[in-house]
Formats: sequence, C-alpha cells, structure tokens
Amino acid sequence: MVRKMFVEDKILIGGDVYLLPKMANRHGLIAGATGTGKTITLKTLAESFSDMGVPVFLADMKGDISGLAKVGEMNDNVAKRVEGLDSFKLKSYPVEFWDLFGEKGLPVRVTLSEMGPVLLSKILNLTEAQTGVLNIVFRVADEESLLIIDIKDLKSMINYVVEHKDVYEPKYGSIATKSANTILRNLITLEDQGGNDFFGEPALDLDDFIRVDDSGCGVINILDSQKLSLSPEIYSSFLLWMLSSLYEQLPEVGDAEKPKFVFFFDEAHLIFDGMGAEFLKKIEQITRLIRSKGVGLYFISQSPADIPDEILGQLGNRIQHALRAYTPKDQKAVKVAAQTFRPNPEFDTADVISNLGIGEALVSVLDEQGVPSIVEKVNIVAPQSYIGPIDENVRSDLINLSEFKDKYLEAVDNESAYEILANKINENQNMESEVPVTPPQAEAPSVQEEAPQNQPQEQQSSGEPLTIGGFDLGSILGGGQPAGKKTKKTTQQKAVEKAATTAANTVAREVTRGIMRGLFGQMK
Repeated sequence: MVRKMFVEDKILIGGDVYLLPKMANRHGLIAGATGTGKTITLKTLAESFSDMGVPVFLADMKGDISGLAKVGEMNDNVAKRVEGLDSFKLKSYPVEFWDLFGEKGLPVRVTLSEMGPVLLSKILNLTEAQTGVLNIVFRVADEESLLIIDIKDLKSMINYVVEHKDVYEPKYGSIATKSANTILRNLITLEDQGGNDFFGEPALDLDDFIRVDDSGCGVINILDSQKLSLSPEIYSSFLLWMLSSLYEQLPEVGDAEKPKFVFFFDEAHLIFDGMGAEFLKKIEQITRLIRSKGVGLYFISQSPADIPDEILGQLGNRIQHALRAYTPKDQKAVKVAAQTFRPNPEFDTADVISNLGIGEALVSVLDEQGVPSIVEKVNIVAPQSYIGPIDENVRSDLINLSEFKDKYLEAVDNESAYEILANKINENQNMESEVPVTPPQAEAPSVQEEAPQNQPQEQQSSGEPLTIGGFDLGSILGGGQPAGKKTKKTTQQKAVEKAATTAANTVAREVTRGIMRGLFGQMK
C-alpha cells in the first residue's frame, strides 16, 4: 500500500494516523521511558511542521536533535519504517542554534525587568517573604524609572531600597534586611551558574524565532540545553518566560488552518516540580488561551503523571511510547497513561503500553470536531534528517552564517539602574569640585568669627553613611562632610546642592519608562 507523508495537508505520525494541522494548536503530549523513541517522534513532528511552513522551538537536552541540520542517511531501520511512503526524502532542515550560555549557539539574553520578580523568585528559590521584598525592589525601580537589566543593577537596587527602607516601608510594607541579604547571596550563586551571561542585552526578540526560510519552510529553533539542564530553575523559568511572552505579544488569530508557531517543552517535569498553586493556575490559563494566538504546545516527559491534571486535560493530541512496570509506582504510571486514552476494543491499552518496542507508540489525535480518536498502535515514521548529533565544526559554521550573528553575538551594557546612579553621583562630585572657595579675610577676623552666629547650621546626623553602589550618598548631597558632624554652608554651596538635586531628578524622569513588569505578574 502506498502512503503519503501528507494527505490533504495532514501530518503522518505512523500507520494510518494523521494529525490535522488545524488541530495542532490544541496542544499535545509525547511520553515514554528513556530510550523508547521520544526524540525520534519529536524530530518527526518538528520536520512535518517545518515542511508546512510552521516555525518551531525545541530544546536539545542531549545534543542529538542538532541532526535536523544535516541530510539523513538511509539504513535498514529507516527503510523499513518508510516503506510505501512515496513522498519520503532524505534532507536537512533550516535550523537556528541558540544557547543561554552562548557556547553552542547564538546567545540568548533576557533582561531582569522582562523576567520580572515572580519568575526570578522561582530561579532563586525564594520564600514568600523574600519574594515580597523582591517585588518591592522592582516596584521602586519601576516608579523611579530605573531599569533593572542585569544582576549588578538588581544588587544596586536592593541595597538602595534597604538603605532607604524608612522612606519605602510606609508605602509598601516591611522590608526585612535579612531577606534582602538572602536575595543578594542567591544572586551570587546565580552568577556562578552563568547568570551574568543570561541576564543582559541585547535581549531576545521572539519575532526572530517565528520565521520561514526562502523555500517557505519553517525555521527550527534549537536551544542547546546540555549544560542548561544542570540548572533546572533557569531552564524552566526561561521556558515559562518565553511562553508568557508569546501569549502577551502575539495577536489573536482564532481557529487558523495551521499553527503560527509550535513550542516543544522537553523534560516537562522540570517545569512543574515544586510549582505553587497560584503559579500553576496562571500556566493553566495561558495554556488554555494561547491556542487562539496560533501557538501549539507539546509537552515531553516520561509519564503523563509528570504533567498536572489542569494542563494534561488540555493536551488533545497524545503519543505514548513504552513504560516499564517494574515497581508498584511504575505500574501506577502505566495505569494513569492508559486512562488518558480513548479505549480501543481490540486491545488492552495498559498491557500494550508495557510491551511497546522502540519506535512504537500508542497514538490518539483530535478529529475535525475536536474529538479524540480511538487509540491506535503505530510505528512512528522515521525522520528525514540525520539521526544523531552533527559535527561541532558544522554547528560553528551554521552559527557564523546566521543572519542574527551581528545582532546577538556581542553583549552590550547600556545605561540602566546601576549606571544611572553612578553617573549621577559622578556628576555631582564634579560639580562640587568646581565650587570656588573664598579665602578668609585676614584684615577682618572679627567678621569671620561672628559669621557662624548668623548663618544657619545643618542638623547633626548620626548612624552609618548611606551608600549606593559603593558611593557615599551623604558626602555627595551633603557637601562632602562626614556623617555625624556639624557643617556650615555658604550661599554658593547651597546653590550647588540645589542644582545637583534638580539635575538628578531630571535624569531620573528622563530614563526610559514602560519597564516590562514581571510577565506573570501582569496576568489578570
């Protein structure tokens, strides 16, 4: 029997089971134990979407997905799986490589303002009280027009807010120094994990993920995650940031004939592990609504039990590879997986799941009315690209040929919270150093002695000097006198102080407004 990879634009998964493109944005699940063929299924689906002109994003956890960029090779196993497919053709696909650490792909950067306090608190493993302090820091930065781009900006803002807690606590509530110190310590750990590379500019423009090549094939964006998988908090938070940003930025398209973009979440359990109820509720909301933006989400994990029920219930297209029932826990996972399918009267679903071979799967997809089909056992179609990783020299060549190399390769350090505060301090220091000092009049000592009696004095202060980014704020705005000592100000000194304060306020007002508040924090 002759089969086609595409029948009236249907995507062949295996056997006689086809995925309808207009149902592809109803999301999906690819599950199965390690080594059962999930990666092959992922590649086959990514290729099919690309052939339809749909851009794709996926994470490469082991390095072998990079083979999408290389022409496939025929062998006995591939030949057996594509027997009778008249349209199967070994080829490569348009690929863009990305890497949060900039080592095996173009650097991916996000500003801390875009990431927001909610997702950042997830990365830093903060308590509720510590998250509250972080929220206050971001709120102050927003209202005072101080952009938090990178980690040094955030450190500076935390110190600033704590040092001025008497000003901000009446408005925002308690600002615990202990919580602030914990955040600062956790930021050091984040820096050690590569946070200084990830948080910064130029920030990723998600429109650069949604592209087709000259032949009309959707570009497959591969995020190298071999190193990133060792930092699961950063990995999961980045994917959730990306999901949230797509939801906010993309326009409504309704029920389109095919997706606008397909997003694969590999190792999905890392996303949901330890997720709080409120956070999960927002993920559920986005998952439900983002399909109207033309985005299809596909979660990949070992078992359906790894996915919360609130999310699992929205995954209409399901591909289940083998699960081994060696322990009572495994047997329970098999039972859960079987219950997610519409039964087939010809076989016992749970029994088949336990005995599937490599590359075999149980599949159920949505029909034209959005109803799940009866589960079928199939052999997954082989990918047309290379099975396995590509040579690192080939990867480097493709990265160097990327049209986005000049845009993203080099980091930039634009003016933001840390720089604005430092520049303001330096400007005030320079202005003060230019103030002429009038020498005392030797012929009129009595006037000099009486002058202090008629000249107002500054009130005496006590305590430690306020600092911002290591600079003594009191020495700048207070004429350079040590804290705790009385000072005498001339008319010229008062004028300079007033001018410096006015200039500082002007700079703050003119800083770019409209910070992207924590993306999940904006959700209603």
